[in-house]
Amino acid sequence: MAIADKLMEELYKRRNAVFAAGGKDKLEKRRQKGLLSARERLEALFDEGSFQEFGMHVQHNCHNFGMEKKVLPADGVITGIGLVGGRPVAAFSQDFTVSGGSLGSNHAKKIVDLMKFAGKTGMPVIGINDSGGARIQEGVEALAGYGQIFYQNVALSGVVPQVSIIAGPCAGGAAYSPALMDFIIMTKKNSDLFICGPQVIKAATGEEASVEMFATADAHATVSGNIHLVANDDKHAILLAEKLLSYLPSNNMQEPPHDFSQPVKRERDESFNAVIPASPQEALDVYKVISKLVDADSFFEIQANFARNIVTGFARIQGMVVGIIANQPAYKAGCLDIDASDKASRFIRTCNVFNVPIVNLVDVPGFMPGLAQERGGIIRHGAKMLFAYASATVPKITLIMRKAYGGAYLAMCCVDMGADMVFAWPTAEIAVMGAKGAVNVLYGKELKTAENPEELAAKLREEYSEKFQSPYQAASKGMITDVIDPAETRGAIAMALRATLSKRETRLPKKHGNIPM
Repeated sequence: MAIADKLMEELYKRRNAVFAAGGKDKLEKRRQKGLLSARERLEALFDEGSFQEFGMHVQHNCHNFGMEKKVLPADGVITGIGLVGGRPVAAFSQDFTVSGGSLGSNHAKKIVDLMKFAGKTGMPVIGINDSGGARIQEGVEALAGYGQIFYQNVALSGVVPQVSIIAGPCAGGAAYSPALMDFIIMTKKNSDLFICGPQVIKAATGEEASVEMFATADAHATVSGNIHLVANDDKHAILLAEKLLSYLPSNNMQEPPHDFSQPVKRERDESFNAVIPASPQEALDVYKVISKLVDADSFFEIQANFARNIVTGFARIQGMVVGIIANQPAYKAGCLDIDASDKASRFIRTCNVFNVPIVNLVDVPGFMPGLAQERGGIIRHGAKMLFAYASATVPKITLIMRKAYGGAYLAMCCVDMGADMVFAWPTAEIAVMGAKGAVNVLYGKELKTAENPEELAAKLREEYSEKFQSPYQAASKGMITDVIDPAETRGAIAMALRATLSKRETRLPKKHGNIPM
């Protein structure tokens, strides 16, 4: 027993040393800033008592520059598995109190080994980033470690959900691992995400640029579009990660967590009519439509403040998990531009790889006109949406609420782009262009010589709308499943989702398509 007692004493001594991380003083300073420790972050993430740590006793692999005498508990990163809402999840949390959370070869190996385990067992990966970057003392081995992580990020892409939480510094090459994951959550304070800092930018270009201009959560959420969700603090970030996973399957071989206990109800909701503006020139607020369409409090918006002319997010409709993609006419008239195309394309592909049905809400006047858009590559960016929709094999349900003009009609997933069912309200307008523009093109000469050009133009616009814009024209050619009363919307889409859930669609054999980048 004496030997056993001694061995147990050694075990707990080593554990306590790892739990102490960089020391009480460093941990206390973090708490004063409102930050959780690396271990506390994982404790907050996992269901109580479910965490199984991997590699607790791993040490750094460096014997140069005075590092041979240093002890780096867990080599600056805590890795392991546990339950989140009862489902297995793999997670790692970098520890800034241990050598600044710097990444060395063994630090990287712990992360890579965890990710490989997640791939074999089919569980999501959550990475909490809080690191000063590559460990300089390990030189090229540290850089190799980043390369191994990036490679594994790509290997897991489309296999299991990958979520990154930026809860501290994440700079230089380290920023690319989060960028290769499916979702990035970033805290408002105490976190930075960038490739080159202000000093490097100044030295290279002469530009004065503070971190607030490009590296903060606000900058990434509104301007660059690099992140998906903004958190108030560490605990909020973890709650957002948990909620995000609640809409996704554990891996690409599973269906999302639908709730089939809810019956499909075709009951009418007359309040839908109230969201449609009386005048076609008045903007429709698509959030009002979404709130009536989805189950109460189920809409979880993604990239809410980036490219606000299109709205993306997860929701539930009578228990079924869906991805919502909606034009927002209240911002930039709902036009599709470069940023909106990128935002929508990425979300479409995310839904597709994780078997999430897509519901499209359409009110789009076209692609954004302008020299900046043309020179910026709107053709290439818009083509991403066409590619994403055409290659998606999940159920795709489209509702045309009002305008659906030109190429944007196609880019929002019409029947010809693979929509399984397309519904339209009587207010829908489907055409190459709006009546005003079409009349000017078709009857320009007649209008110039007419005695009363305004009266003639109004008459021609009315005729054009009736002959070419009416949803019944598209319906008569089999391009619309049904023209429905807005009050029937929720029931019709819920039924369409249930009917298409067993959809199976294959593609010609190939490595992968070549999306326009």
